[in-house]
Amino acid sequence: MSGNDAIAEGAIRAGCRFYAGYPITPQNELTAYMAEHMPESGGVAIQAESELAAINMVFGAAAAGARAMTSSSSPGISLKQEGISYLAGAELPGVIVNMMRGGPGLGNIAPSQSDYFQATRGGGHGDYRCLVLAPASVEEAFGQMFEAFDRADRYRNPVIILGDGMLGQMMEPLSVSPGRIKSYAKPWALTGCKGRAPNIIRSLYLKDGALEDVNLRLQKKYALMRRTEQRWESACLDDARVVVVAYGGMFRIVKGAVRKLREAGKKIGLIRPISLWPFPDRAFEPLLKKRLSYLAVEMSYGQMIEDVRLALCTRQPIEFLGRAGGGIPTEEAIIKKIKTML
Repeated sequence: MSGNDAIAEGAIRAGCRFYAGYPITPQNELTAYMAEHMPESGGVAIQAESELAAINMVFGAAAAGARAMTSSSSPGISLKQEGISYLAGAELPGVIVNMMRGGPGLGNIAPSQSDYFQATRGGGHGDYRCLVLAPASVEEAFGQMFEAFDRADRYRNPVIILGDGMLGQMMEPLSVSPGRIKSYAKPWALTGCKGRAPNIIRSLYLKDGALEDVNLRLQKKYALMRRTEQRWESACLDDARVVVVAYGGMFRIVKGAVRKLREAGKKIGLIRPISLWPFPDRAFEPLLKKRLSYLAVEMSYGQMIEDVRLALCTRQPIEFLGRAGGGIPTEEAIIKKIKTML
């Protein structure tokens, strides 16, 4: 399957029963797949009249207790930011998929990773956070949909799947398993209040001090997510002199470069963040007492590198290799850069 189709199939199998999207390359196949297959599962797929409409339809479906999702690519995700902030403020679960393309502006339809800041810092207004997961393969993209809907319900919070056009379009073998769907009671949902007190879902609090109380509650939730949701993959760190950090589609190219350097006897390690927020600081903790060099490789001009610097407490030298606007650092360029660092 392609990455786009795998994400859609994973969402359906994870219990998504409402999808609203709007066409934009390079994620159009995802919208088409949902339109074709959601009715088979008893779900609803809507092509909204705009990106703004799509995210607000997700708000409504989530408020009614449905597992709801939208998807888009970079400029379309920008248009959804107000709605994502509303989801976070109203403490509603929802899944947002961003298959990143080159920017800024309309940019192009080539792969990019330049929406990292937008996803991990909260692209809309207010002090809120979204859990952000970055798949690196078609199979992982499928599997992360189960995690995304589970975490969205568990924390009553938006979850972002941050892919790129390369992952969305590539095709790989996929072992499809039923997956585990954990059911969450939603006593807060707007399901009709006959026989009970009415529920109110809102993000507007005008009484003096009320909104600050809500924000303090949200901050406790985000602190819990920081403690429990850090995820990463690492390799060859025991003897490493240089540690390369990359995520998502870029990780695949970096992994090949590191393998070739290891085969040539070079002591290179690798860290791949899987959760981009919370960023996996704990992956770096065992290395802080060592004198190592680090290299961040991104399809951007340097966004994840800021989180790497924070994780290292600025104690270690770190260099950068990146391209943007659809440019992808090659395996050869990565190998050459690491050799200069050695």
